[in-house]
Amino acid sequence: MENLTEIKKQEHRLTKKGKETRSRIVAAAAKLMFERGVAGTSVEDVQREAKVSASQLYHYFKEKRELVLAVIVYQTECVLDAQEPLLSHLDSMEALRTWRDAIVQVQIERKCQGGCAIGSLVSELADTEPAARTELVSAFVQWEHSIRRGLRAMHERGEMRADGDPDSLALALLTALQGGLLLTQVRRETSPLEAGLDAMIAHIRSFMV
Repeated sequence: MENLTEIKKQEHRLTKKGKETRSRIVAAAAKLMFERGVAGTSVEDVQREAKVSASQLYHYFKEKRELVLAVIVYQTECVLDAQEPLLSHLDSMEALRTWRDAIVQVQIERKCQGGCAIGSLVSELADTEPAARTELVSAFVQWEHSIRRGLRAMHERGEMRADGDPDSLALALLTALQGGLLLTQVRRETSPLEAGLDAMIAHIRSFMV
């Protein structure tokens, strides 16, 4: 299997029409894998959903593993882009609460189904697909860094006590978010997500001066 760097190089060499077709295939695969899981989504399913021929699909992705890597990148971009207006200014307690409320609202609108678009891939891929696990690690690192930027800004402005560790707090907040999304998905109620995020935000507040 080619690595993701090589796949991305191939993508850059595509024509505009080629990029549009490839994007349609990836979006279709992401939708199906979110709804059915990776194992429950066949290449033929993706072909039908994207309305492309088998030869078209295999022109862009030689095997399902390559398509899965592209889906991880796609879902990472979708998740972070959706949160970006808030993530880029996550440097106050008010901003943290606004971000928390927005995440909870998304789960309410989804009726608590599906969980995290990135996290849902972990259970299927992390232990069996090394290349996919690497990309999933990268996805969560990007998310963690986005949270960390805001916490570091508060720390650097002197709004957070010296013993407050923005790096550790960012990781803990992301961990609470993922655990909350998982329990919210299985319980079909947002209280686990709210409890996890609220506890971490209160912990962060305890370091504020």
